[in-house]
Amino acid sequence: MSYDIIVVGSGPGGYVAAIRASQLGLKTAVVEKAELGGICLNWGCIPTKALLKSANVFDYINHAEDYGIKVKDASADFGAIVTRSRGVADKMSKGVQFLMKKNKIDVLAGTGKVKPGKKVDVTDDKGKTTEYSASKGIILATGARSRVLPSLPQDGKKIIGYREALVLDKLPKSMVVVGSGAIGVEFAYFYKSMGVDVTIVEYMPTIVPVEDEEVSKQLERSFKKQGINIMVGSSVESVDTKGKNCKVKVKTKKGEETLECDIVLSAVGIETNLEGIGLEEVGIATDKGKVLVNDYYQTNIPGYYAIGDITAGPALAHVASAEGIICVEKIAGMHVEPLDYGNIPGCTYCSPEVASVGMTEAQAKEAGYEIKVGKFPFSASGKASASGANDGFIKLIFDAKYGELLGGHMIGMNVTEMIAEIVAIRKLETTGHELIKTVHPHPTLSEAVMEAAAAAYDEVIHL
Repeated sequence: MSYDIIVVGSGPGGYVAAIRASQLGLKTAVVEKAELGGICLNWGCIPTKALLKSANVFDYINHAEDYGIKVKDASADFGAIVTRSRGVADKMSKGVQFLMKKNKIDVLAGTGKVKPGKKVDVTDDKGKTTEYSASKGIILATGARSRVLPSLPQDGKKIIGYREALVLDKLPKSMVVVGSGAIGVEFAYFYKSMGVDVTIVEYMPTIVPVEDEEVSKQLERSFKKQGINIMVGSSVESVDTKGKNCKVKVKTKKGEETLECDIVLSAVGIETNLEGIGLEEVGIATDKGKVLVNDYYQTNIPGYYAIGDITAGPALAHVASAEGIICVEKIAGMHVEPLDYGNIPGCTYCSPEVASVGMTEAQAKEAGYEIKVGKFPFSASGKASASGANDGFIKLIFDAKYGELLGGHMIGMNVTEMIAEIVAIRKLETTGHELIKTVHPHPTLSEAVMEAAAAAYDEVIHL
């Protein structure tokens, strides 16, 4: 059977690419071996946010007296929380099924393997293989999975990855989270909110190490205030799972220390799904576990494209979606601009939330910029005080010479909803003075953006 476009993988890169291809009049199919929507929708972004929302609600209830409300005998039904999370993911997956039908996209259920001549073999769950061809191109969007370290061999029971962390059958009493990227700190916050004794072990000097240093230090303070134990500059050397508990040997600056816990969550990143998809047979080039592509996601073999986590860009759902759209529009002959990877927002949904885009202060200085830095704490925000959420701040970094906004860094309530303003400002090349003169509504948390800009130019009013 012949199509114009065949997309292998239906995650936020794959299904978005397929929909855009169909909108452009291309006959399109998607190959998927599991649930439509991929890892993000079924086992990542969406179900974790559902868990985190339950944690937020439980936190509010536990601190209800701070708001003048008395609640008696509140408890968390962990099984019901997990069930709700799975229900949200299932609903979203069914939504992708609807979008496939609406856009007349064929879903080819099975495992895809590319072949020379712009062909794909799809093997279903019964072992039957069917060959399909794509006249205009095949887009690989096979995503990634939890990275496994030799010192942390995941057994799915005592040493787990993010998939198992989403569906534990009961709450552990204690957990060691290895790695403090987005996955690590989100699960650390969730399980601590549920009453679990949580310790984070991070190899780098700060948690969330890709963030601006001040943001990392603020999150560490907030987490410690919540009762989360944090060990930075430390590494897990081994885990003994023979007994009832896990014995985690941690190497620190002061020497080795052994932690005991019920479960170890490995959150040390991801590795790409490149095995068994036909790259070698077709001759598609890879380097360090990533498919090599140009600015429009064309591989070294004409007619074969790759997007999302299997390429060198940031492993983020919104990046994969943007790449998929650019890739398809280029195939369709449209004039498109390459994606600006310097203006990609990153969000972490623990509490307080973390969001950022562009350069950190250290990166701006290293790049040779003379900078102006403006910082506005939420402790000075009327809306934050009224909401009982004073932790955090907005930090903006400007080029002193031209007023260009080099980076924005946020930590606090709802900042993941606020970062898009900074992304748009940078896209439109808006200056610091223009941002100061942009009237923000009062009282809102977003006022802190304007105030941070004003602070950079010594014009701040409320600080």
